[in-house]
Amino acid sequence: MPSLKLRFNFSGFPHCCYCCSTPKIPSFTSFQSEANIKSTMDRLTSAARLMIVSDLDYTMVDHHDPENLSLLRFNALWEANYRENSLLVFSTGRSPTLYKELRKEKPMLTPDITIMSVGTEITYGNSMLPDDGWEAFLNDKWDRKIVTEETEKFPELTLQSETEQRPHKVSFNVQIDKAQDIMKTLSKRLEERGLDVKIIYSGGMDLDILPQGAGKGQALAYLLKKLKSEGKLPNNTLACGDSGNDAELSSIPDVYGVMVANALEELLQWHAANAKDNPKVIHATERCAAGIIQAIGHFNLGPSTSPRDVTDMSDCKMENFVPAYEIVKFYLFFEKWRRGEIENSDLYLSNLKAVCRPSGTFVHPSGVEKSLEECVNTLKTCHGDKKGKQYRIWVDQVLPAQVDSDSWLVSFKKWELCGKCLLPRKERQCCITTVLLSSKNVTVADRLTWIHVHQTWLQGVESASDSTTWFF
Repeated sequence: MPSLKLRFNFSGFPHCCYCCSTPKIPSFTSFQSEANIKSTMDRLTSAARLMIVSDLDYTMVDHHDPENLSLLRFNALWEANYRENSLLVFSTGRSPTLYKELRKEKPMLTPDITIMSVGTEITYGNSMLPDDGWEAFLNDKWDRKIVTEETEKFPELTLQSETEQRPHKVSFNVQIDKAQDIMKTLSKRLEERGLDVKIIYSGGMDLDILPQGAGKGQALAYLLKKLKSEGKLPNNTLACGDSGNDAELSSIPDVYGVMVANALEELLQWHAANAKDNPKVIHATERCAAGIIQAIGHFNLGPSTSPRDVTDMSDCKMENFVPAYEIVKFYLFFEKWRRGEIENSDLYLSNLKAVCRPSGTFVHPSGVEKSLEECVNTLKTCHGDKKGKQYRIWVDQVLPAQVDSDSWLVSFKKWELCGKCLLPRKERQCCITTVLLSSKNVTVADRLTWIHVHQTWLQGVESASDSTTWFF
């Protein structure tokens, strides 16, 4: 059984509760809403350390991975090391409707920016605010009515669902052996009618008609130009994909690219014809999100070891206090504890108590308040209670705010699921969590002290019925 040592050796913390005037710390209730978790480019005051632009289906999300392990590995890496100073962009062919459905089915992080409908829609933040400038740009030489009139003349084209028909995208299914001839003829007819369009065929069945200025590549180029105009051009950008409509992502100058191991032949053929000598584009040997992690390491873009891959946390040598890493590490321990993947040892519980201030408190989403020490004691009763079940925990949008020289207020969403089938929606629970951490009188090797934890249920997500089934 793997060891998971937690170096928690603290002396007592001088009296300073979360509501006292010194240091002055914002009210916890002011952080307890999703709207207060900043997630747009505006939260960065300078250039992003790294911007990852990733396709979703079979790139970030592996539909052949029932445990979603590669995705969860990426989640832990991103939240522990990148979220605070980097940008996560999802670039998908899915419409907003299908994108939101995928988010309910898979343990996905919240991106800072979402590019949808094959690069025809760009939105920002939790509320997915649209980019009006991008929409106006796409209107040039585009008439959806004319596209519909011409495509009706091809009986081989089958319209996709209504949710996939967007203002600047008309989507069909067509057999692969007929696709090329239809694309050539249709392109000529639309040009004759005064339109300037592009036709993209991907996945061996999807045919999308877009304005010429649209597409995943153009949307990324637009974002980079916008960021540069604001003085926030990312230090590095990594584009990730698996199919034909992702080829454009790796065509942008000065952008690193990764084709995941399971990339379709259409993308591999494009690479062979257009980018085989480009050292900034690689074909990973790992599938999906694992391939993205591999690319981060290959290009030396930053840390590339996911906390989920670390079996002995005492081996994690930090040069500075990293509140986000502390949060990720704790909830990974909690998941392993309840899955019975680490031994039921009093040593673990005593180490946990050592990092909790004796007078520290936990406010359950139901409003029940307990001491942190009492919460640690209850862990004894739940060791291995999720063994054999598909129980997972992940944290999202972990954003620390330093409130004085030795204190951090960390806000994030804590997700929890449990079931024997694939991510049953009724068993997904989430709360907005705020944690007060302190480095007072401790060293980096000792780790941070937990002073206070406050949680509220995320609106619109099913919640636990009482405080006995939801811990921390």
